[in-house]
Amino acid sequence: MLSSSLADALRRHDRDRYLSALFVPADRRGAAIALYVFNHEIAKTREVVTEPLLGQIRLQWWREAIGEAYAGGAIRPHEVMTPLAGAIREYRLGREHFEAMIDARELDLADEPPATLSALEHYGASTAGRLQRLVLEVLGVRDGEAVEAACEISIAYALVGLIRAIPFHARARRHYIPAEIAGDVGLEVGTVFELRPSPALARAVKRLAEPARQHLKKARSRRPDVPAIALPALLPARIAAGYLKDIAAVRGNVFDPRLAARASRTVLRLAWGAAIRRY
Repeated sequence: MLSSSLADALRRHDRDRYLSALFVPADRRGAAIALYVFNHEIAKTREVVTEPLLGQIRLQWWREAIGEAYAGGAIRPHEVMTPLAGAIREYRLGREHFEAMIDARELDLADEPPATLSALEHYGASTAGRLQRLVLEVLGVRDGEAVEAACEISIAYALVGLIRAIPFHARARRHYIPAEIAGDVGLEVGTVFELRPSPALARAVKRLAEPARQHLKKARSRRPDVPAIALPALLPARIAAGYLKDIAAVRGNVFDPRLAARASRTVLRLAWGAAIRRY
C-alpha cells in the first residue's frame, strides 16, 4: 500500500507528475505514484552525491533492488521499494524499462553536456520515455500507437523540462545544451553560469523548443488510434505544450520570473485535456 508521505513527497518535488497521477484511475494510482517517486529518486542522484563514484554506487543499489523485486524474494527496506515491488509484480512491468532509466541517469554524473540534439533526445526517451511506458503498462497498454505517442510526448516533455531547468543547472555550473547547438548559435557557456539572459541563449532555447513541438505534433497525429484508457499516461503532452507557449511568451528568456509563475496553470491544462479526452 502506498504511504501518504510518498504522495506528499511527489507533490513537493515533482508537482507536474503528481498532478498527472491524479488522473490515473484510483485503483491504479498508487502504482503510478510509486513509479514517479522512483523516477525522482534516481533523477536526483547527481544532486545528493559529492562525487560520481558515489552516484554510481547509489544507482547500483537501485539496480540490485529492482532485480530483487523481479526475483520474487525479500524486498529491500525502503519506503519506495515496497509499493514499487508490488506494482512490478501486480502489473508485470517490463524490467528493461527500469534498467534503461537507471543506465541513462549515469549520464547525469558526467560534467560534459550531450554532443548532439539526437543524443539529448535519446536521453529523454530513456528517462521520461521509459517512465511513461511503465505507466502505460499499469494502465494495461503495452503496444500500439499509445506507446509510440508516449515516446514522442516524453522526448518533448524532457526537452521542455531541461529548458526550464537551465537556471537550476546553471547554479551548479552544469547544463544540458548540446555542444552542436551551443556552437551553432555562438553560446558561451560561461554566460549561462552567470545566470543572465543573452541572445545566444535565447537562440539555443529556440533550437531545443522546435523539436519539442515537432515531437508533440507527431504524438498528436496518433490520437485517432490511441485507446482512451491510455490518456492519463499521455496527459504530460498538455504540460509540455503549455510550457512551450510560456517559453515563447518570454522570448526564450529562461531567467524571466514569469516563466515559473505560469507553472500554476498546469492544473487547468491537465483538467482541460482530461475533460475533452485529448492529450
